[in-house]
Amino acid sequence: MPAFDPMLLLACAATGLFAGLLGGMLGIGGGIVIVPALLLLFDARGIDPLLAAPMAVATSLCSIIFTSLAAARAQIRRGAVEWPVVRRWTAFLILGSLSSGQVAVLFPVGVLPLFIAAFLALASMVMFANWRPAPHRGLPGTAGSAGVGYGAGLVSGLAGIGGGNVIVPALVYFNVPVLRAAATASTLGVPVALFGTLGYLWAGWQQAGLPAATAGFIHLPAAGAIIALSVFGAPAGVALAHRLPASTLKRVFAVLLMAAAVRVGMSGLRALTGAG
Repeated sequence: MPAFDPMLLLACAATGLFAGLLGGMLGIGGGIVIVPALLLLFDARGIDPLLAAPMAVATSLCSIIFTSLAAARAQIRRGAVEWPVVRRWTAFLILGSLSSGQVAVLFPVGVLPLFIAAFLALASMVMFANWRPAPHRGLPGTAGSAGVGYGAGLVSGLAGIGGGNVIVPALVYFNVPVLRAAATASTLGVPVALFGTLGYLWAGWQQAGLPAATAGFIHLPAAGAIIALSVFGAPAGVALAHRLPASTLKRVFAVLLMAAAVRVGMSGLRALTGAG
């Protein structure tokens, strides 16, 4: 694959705009849009499936640093962030996210996309069911925060989703309103994406067979094109979120998760079939 591919960059820029809008609205960082799109784009350019999945995840995480920054800034201005959660969970999220790059390379071809798909489908069903937590349930203490934070960071790093798809359902489980959960997830998405990116940069630094213009597993031109427009979409998504009912936000979140699960799962099945 050439280092400069105009059609790839145009597709990535469009993906970035859409991902920024949805990321700002739902606190998800945009990775559920970016990862499937990059998997399809890399596959169409003949990149080895064993490399395409970690490349898609790493490139997504790199772009989410900037998407989450833009969304977090807008949410902080609106006073919607649960700062006690940010203080308790950040260090554990970072540890989980940092370890994700090393764990990802242990998966056989096709397994990582299927893992991502299964997780997204489960989160979708939980959110769409309009499930309500026990009203007495509150945020966990230090031990609970450590477990939830590390697990969220690890899963988010493996899936390249910036944390929101784990953090939002987790906070809703602890009775945080969905709008404030999304705002908090946007803020926590910054360290998750940053340290997850560093993990994939390290894990792929001496990986053989990567295409031109990559740093570790990060495809730099694709990341740049996504970032260029996602930072404009994120504040618009935040503004939209504050105008929509909570039930509508949850249903949009659920439908988008399931659509992404189907697309990523199909990619994983194709990779497994090809490997066999």
